[in-house]
Amino acid sequence: MSHHASSHNGTLLLLGATSDIGGEIAVRMCAGREVVLAGRNPDRFGNIEKRLLDAGATDVRALAFEATDLATHRSVVEKAGINGPITTAIVAFGILGDQERAERDEAHAAEIATIDYAAQVSMLTVLADVLEAGEIFAFSSIAGWRARRANYVYGSTKAGLDAFCQGLADRLHGSPLKLITARPGFVIGSMTEGMKPAPLSVTPDHVADAVVGAARKKGSRTIWIPRQLQLLAWIMRCVPRPIWRHIPR
Repeated sequence: MSHHASSHNGTLLLLGATSDIGGEIAVRMCAGREVVLAGRNPDRFGNIEKRLLDAGATDVRALAFEATDLATHRSVVEKAGINGPITTAIVAFGILGDQERAERDEAHAAEIATIDYAAQVSMLTVLADVLEAGEIFAFSSIAGWRARRANYVYGSTKAGLDAFCQGLADRLHGSPLKLITARPGFVIGSMTEGMKPAPLSVTPDHVADAVVGAARKKGSRTIWIPRQLQLLAWIMRCVPRPIWRHIPR
C-alpha cells in the first residue's frame, strides 16, 4: 500500500450504522472520504446518510450486515473495500438485551453473547487481517469491569471483549494499524432509552470526541470515558462481594 492511502482519505466503514456513538464518530471523520454503512436495516440509514453527506463524505454506500451470521463477516468487509482500502473501521453494533429474559431464556442469553462477544471477536479478527493501516474502534464498557447482578449477561460479554481487545492491541503494536478501545460509563442514548442515567453518564458526543482524539495520537490505546471512571472502576474491584451483589446497576 502506498503512503497516500492514509487514514484521512481511505474508506470509512461503520458496522452498526444506527449506533448513536458510531454515527457521531463517522460524522467527525468522514470529510473527503467514502463511507460504507453496514447494518441489519439499510432502510433505516437515511438520517445518518444525510448527516455524513452534510459533513463532507464524498459518497455513502449501504450494505446489509447481520452480526450473528459470522460466515458473512469477511465478505462484508471485502465489499466495503472495493473502491479503495478501508482505513477506519468502527465496530459499533451490539445489543443491551433483556437481562430478566436472558435469565430464563437461553436463546436470548446466547443471542446477547453472540452479538456482543463472538461476533465482535470475528469481525475484529477480519478487520485486523484485512486493514493495513489506520484505526479500528471497539467498544468495551464499565459493565465489563465487574459484572453486576443487574446485567451480568451483557457485562460478561464486555469483560471478554475487553480482554480480547487488550491482546489485539498488543499484537498490532508497532504496526500502522491501531485499535482504540473505549470504556464508557452509562451512555445516554437510544440503546438505554427509558433507563435512569447512572453516575458519570456520558453522551454519544462525549464518547465520540474522546475516541477520535485518541485516534489522533500514536498507537493503540484504551480510554475510560469520562476519565474519572477509572477511579470508580478501581473502587468497584474492592467492594466486598456480599455488598456488591446487592448493587442495583
